[in-house]
Amino acid sequence: MKKALPAAFGLLLTVLGVVWALQGLGYIGGSSMSGKQIWAVIGPVVAAFGISLLYVTFRGPQKR
Repeated sequence: MKKALPAAFGLLLTVLGVVWALQGLGYIGGSSMSGKQIWAVIGPVVAAFGISLLYVTFRGPQKR
C-alpha cells in the first residue's frame, strides 16, 4: 500500500508528459498547446521525472 500513491503519481506524470510532448510536436491537435515548441521540451522532462519516480518506487534502496 505504501507504493500505490507514488506509483500512481509517477504513472500520471509519465502519461501527462507524453501527451504534452505529442501536443508540442503537433501530433495531437485541438488544443492551444498544439504545435508550441515549449511543450515539446516540457513534456519529455515531466515524463522523465515520472519514469524516475516509478523506478525509485519499485526499485528503491536495497538492503544489504
